[in-house]
Amino acid sequence: MFQVFANCPETMGPGEVGPHAARAEKMGYDGLQVPDAVHDGLLLSALALNATKKLIVGTGVLLAFPRSPMITAIASWDLQKMSNGRFELGLGTQIKPNIEKRYSARWDSPVPQLREYMQAMKAIFHSFQTGERLNFVGEHYTLTKLQPFFNPGPIDHPAVPILAGAVGPAMTKMVGRIADGMITHPTNTAPEYIREVCLPRLQSGFEQAGRDGADFKLVLGPLTATGKDEETVAAEWEKQRNMLGFLFSTPAYWPSLELFGWQDKGQRLLQLTRAGNWGEMPNILTDEVLEKIVPRGTYAEIAAVYTQRYAGLTTRITFPMPEDPADEPLAAAVIKQLQQG
Repeated sequence: MFQVFANCPETMGPGEVGPHAARAEKMGYDGLQVPDAVHDGLLLSALALNATKKLIVGTGVLLAFPRSPMITAIASWDLQKMSNGRFELGLGTQIKPNIEKRYSARWDSPVPQLREYMQAMKAIFHSFQTGERLNFVGEHYTLTKLQPFFNPGPIDHPAVPILAGAVGPAMTKMVGRIADGMITHPTNTAPEYIREVCLPRLQSGFEQAGRDGADFKLVLGPLTATGKDEETVAAEWEKQRNMLGFLFSTPAYWPSLELFGWQDKGQRLLQLTRAGNWGEMPNILTDEVLEKIVPRGTYAEIAAVYTQRYAGLTTRITFPMPEDPADEPLAAAVIKQLQQG
């Protein structure tokens, strides 16, 4: 029923990601999403792919704007070749202050800029595979020079999937029109939000592009509270309450709150961050809020919870790896249940 992906902690570095990926493959996961935050997502992808034989490895998500499309295309092509077709490129925009002040990169208009970025990537891949002249000219990116010496040449699996993160309406519609898939933000994975907001926007993009969307990869990555017993689940529940308190302090992540009539909670969280009152933030998010957004249940229960929430909305989900290796057989059984339906 589902393809099941694992994640990496954002702080996981090059020395840890290979064993982490091998562990995920051994447990039966279909894939692994690696971050691009504290460490370089392309480097982490290479190490994860090198440590595994079957696992799909994708960036979730790689920051596009600080990197030239050509730089990203060369690395993606190499990763696809070395892994025999197991790499997926997930791209994202981040936010303007980070792009301009942390990376000293250009932030123009994010929707058309990311659209052009993905179109440029596809043009580069086409030239790599066919040897045809590269001639991509856009408003934000121009790539017209690729001498034969610098062309890495054709590979056996040239269709590198390009996915993108999206939240807002214009970005979501554009991703439905251009990309091979979309990676949801964890704040916007409530089933009601996917059904009533996300899927209609994607469908609009499909229709604009004249595609049916049958092969489109919608990746739902909820924050999940699970474990071997209710005590562990309760602790994870509070952990996710804290995480959502931090995330929902960013206005860009308020769409789910707005859908349920809770925008005032986002505004209160924003005020608390400005006041530096971090300890008060979790108290804003009641159990009613968490129940809409966070799947909850022991390992014996959680597969049924996922199925009830997400069946018919997507075929690809993320599920957390257990911190304690002793719990791996329990988690592996959940993964198998989710895959078999």
